[in-house]
Amino acid sequence: MLSRLTRPKALAVCALPLVALLATAAFAPLPFSVAQPGTTANVLGDNKGTPVITISGAPTRRTSGQLRMTTIEATGPDAHVSLGDVIDGWFATDRAIMPRDAVYPSGENLKEIERHNLAQMDQSQDAAAKAALGYLHLSEQKVKVDLKLADIGGPSAGLFFALGVVDKLDGDGSGGDLTGGRTIAGTGTIDADGKVGPVGGVGLKTQAARRDGATVFLVPKAECSDAKGELPKGLRLIPVTSLKSAVDALTALEKGKTPIPSC
Repeated sequence: MLSRLTRPKALAVCALPLVALLATAAFAPLPFSVAQPGTTANVLGDNKGTPVITISGAPTRRTSGQLRMTTIEATGPDAHVSLGDVIDGWFATDRAIMPRDAVYPSGENLKEIERHNLAQMDQSQDAAAKAALGYLHLSEQKVKVDLKLADIGGPSAGLFFALGVVDKLDGDGSGGDLTGGRTIAGTGTIDADGKVGPVGGVGLKTQAARRDGATVFLVPKAECSDAKGELPKGLRLIPVTSLKSAVDALTALEKGKTPIPSC
């Protein structure tokens, strides 16, 4: 015959599996990545000693100010992310918890992911060059654009590559710079027709932008609410939907015209 447990002992016995489960969950790897603000790069300047934008077949102009593309940095696909990391990330303003499959294609190893990201960067650069030359009504047969940005992959620099080409060839269209001497940062994919698309991680990218001196941030219009969530003080958001809308907004800002779109 089984002896009866007192209430405190019964609660203790029942609690043991729960404690064991919580302990296991706290240390078990979870399918998430922890992301934080990454590097930024001025597409109008050099990166590791090499010009980011090189143009031949048309006269280029000397530019001032900066056009800084932005990135996020995430833990690798094989990194151990625990429940504690996830909880810490939820409450941190300089980190974000993202499903691993949203950051890295599932079923791919690190080398395959790197190749995939570099291929996306190559496609983004081709689209950016075509969008910029198309916007300026210049022929791809006569004007050659070479874009190089070492160790950065993915398509999210497309808009800023295109803006850099426009600034180097035409500026604001009347002798001034698109930047107006400012440090402009932002993000966004671009297709050959100049359409700007969303990229993700914009809240972290605004922090990277402000950290590196930007006062204006161009954001795909569809991601305005995400960008506003943790917007650093002193950083102005300008929503864009196309290369033309980005050029128009920067030109209006440079010339002191209104209205200028805002999120």
